[in-house]
Amino acid sequence: MGMLDGKVAIITGSGHGIGRGHAMELAKHGAKIIVNDLGGSVTGEGAGRAADETVALIEGKGGVAAPNYGDVSNHEQCGEMVQQAIDTYGRLDVLFNNAGVGAPPVNLEDLTFEQWKNVVDINLTGSFLCTQEAIKLMKNQDPRGGRIINNGSISAHAPRPFSAPYTATKHAITGLTKATSLDGRAYDIACGQIDIGNAATEMTERMTAGVRQANGEMAVEPRMNVQHVADSVVHMASLPLDSNVQFLTVMATKMPFVGRG
Repeated sequence: MGMLDGKVAIITGSGHGIGRGHAMELAKHGAKIIVNDLGGSVTGEGAGRAADETVALIEGKGGVAAPNYGDVSNHEQCGEMVQQAIDTYGRLDVLFNNAGVGAPPVNLEDLTFEQWKNVVDINLTGSFLCTQEAIKLMKNQDPRGGRIINNGSISAHAPRPFSAPYTATKHAITGLTKATSLDGRAYDIACGQIDIGNAATEMTERMTAGVRQANGEMAVEPRMNVQHVADSVVHMASLPLDSNVQFLTVMATKMPFVGRG
């Protein structure tokens, strides 16, 4: 028996990186997964998309998953993604708002409006739209309720240099988490947030060569095994709905976060 047997989960942005790791780990523990990713192939081989690749990896290990190619910043496509969970598996127990992007690391005053808007549309509006559609379903399904997990970031607490759009949206995600947690109480919907610091994925590979610090210097930053993040998400997802991890920070022990700047 897996910890998540019988549960159905949507994980946005799960075609690669941390999202793929989360999808595979939840599936390993018995959850049926809707793998959402808009992007192209990770491997570059063939015409497959990243979501297909994640599904193939899950199914290759005996798990159950289906791909979804919806754009989280598109209201209609968010609704279709939630409906896919119902049509395919009959309900929705967990929504993990994981999809996110950043902007080029340039001076705040040099960002274009399009660069700002792209980050806000995906990171913040996308999380809101998916949450909204999930709540509509969770409050009316039988058994009632579900769990929403938001991917915050260390940047929900402290910024890196040249990261205004990403930092602003991650701070806003904290507000969305609190509001969702409050508004969901009446319907047995729990909402929590995981803030991740320096998980070892392709996104943080640059840290091994050095990244800019608050004082302007470049420094190599320690990273941690992404498996520890996936384990934490499994724990959050496996709790009964009368218990909730409201906020959880998982980070490389020696990364420059506490005392940053």
